[in-house]
Amino acid sequence: MIDQVPPAHLQAWFDQAPDAPAVVLDVREPWELQTASVKPDAGFTVVAVPMNEIPARLAELDPAQRIACLCHHGARSQRVAAFLAHNGYEQVANISGGIDAWSQQRDPSVPRY
Repeated sequence: MIDQVPPAHLQAWFDQAPDAPAVVLDVREPWELQTASVKPDAGFTVVAVPMNEIPARLAELDPAQRIACLCHHGARSQRVAAFLAHNGYEQVANISGGIDAWSQQRDPSVPRY
């Protein structure tokens, strides 16, 4: 089962495995990244790979990382999280509500679209 983590609780999810590198995997399209993006902070890095490129670029992700997948509302990121889990990634979550919820719960400077 894929963990469903609201943006407001993301740091707590990352903190459950403090030795694992924390990554927000943004699976939105380039135009979406230009519209609204998450800023990395001291607790995590951000990697942007559009959903349809994940299979071809899987080697860019480290299975030892704790990966929280992000999209607009949470549907695409859920599919990517399930794909990663199916491919042996054990520390995977879906950021429920996506970047829209991120703007509401964590960083109101992120534009909503």
